[in-house]
Amino acid sequence: MFKTAVFRSSLIACLALLAISAGRAGDAVPAAAATPTVPAGAMPAVDRVNATPKGGLKNPYQDDNADAVEAGRKAYFRAGCNGCHGGNGGGGMCPALTNDTWVYGGDDDTLFRLVTLGTDELQSKGYVRTGHENVVGPMPPMGAIVATDDTLWHILAFVRSNYHGSPECKFGCPPEAAESTTPFKNP
Repeated sequence: MFKTAVFRSSLIACLALLAISAGRAGDAVPAAAATPTVPAGAMPAVDRVNATPKGGLKNPYQDDNADAVEAGRKAYFRAGCNGCHGGNGGGGMCPALTNDTWVYGGDDDTLFRLVTLGTDELQSKGYVRTGHENVVGPMPPMGAIVATDDTLWHILAFVRSNYHGSPECKFGCPPEAAESTTPFKNP
């Protein structure tokens, strides 16, 4: 009985110290480290979509830029993209981001709008499926989750860096190539 009481009180004391330490560790983070730097000219992704004519969005970051890709990897996980698309974009309950199949098209403009608006809003703006996957779920609008357009461009650079399909399809397959690489068609 005595050993159980001592164990419980020791456990409670350890948990209390752990909680206090965690609180202090959180307080010790400098304000600059807690808030990422937002580049000049960055804006919410939804505002960027609304301010740019269709076809006018182009990623300023290349997928061979290690710093941009790493920033995109971190943002990809922070935004929870991995929950549906897998850790490196290889798929999960939603389509893979690493193969030839771009469901709405693989150009920068379409991908930016798809992630920002989600499939329902994208379709309401006249976009149609150009490819099909075996696993397809609706893309939710992530424009409110991803802090800025700059962050979304980093995420898309990370996605492109993990592409493993045919080189000619990296930014969307030409119509004849799209026909040969889509394994599933909806009637």
